Amino acid sequence: MTNRKISEIIRGQRLLALVGKTPVAEACRCIWESRKGSVLVIDEEHRLLGIFTGRDAVRVLADGKDPETTVLLEAMTPKPITIAPSTRAIDALHTMRERGFRHLPVVEDGKILGVVTRNDFKGLELDLLD
Repeated sequence: MTNRKISEIIRGQRLLALVGKTPVAEACRCIWESRKGSVLVIDEEHRLLGIFTGRDAVRVLADGKDPETTVLLEAMTPKPITIAPSTRAIDALHTMRERGFRHLPVVEDGKILGVVTRNDFKGLELDLLD
């Protein structure tokens, strides 16, 4: 189990991706309705531009910005670190811990395949991390 590849974790995953012109309020509704913790921000050619998470939403509010008029391009974390589907789960966990991430996009040859979160990992993988 500790050598699981990320491709196993994201198999069958439904992506939540929105274009950068989407208002923050709409993105938050989509995140809530889909029960996800983030949305990938893409351009018209479906290339990854950034990631928008709950932390980003809190920052929008803390900065006094209007979530109805502030768009994802202004609120997202741009150019996120990504991993390949061949990455081992434990290596992804190390990256997340070292960089302080909760969400890590999975990309191969420019194509977005999914997102992993700490909740996607299993006991032994988490035990080995500590």
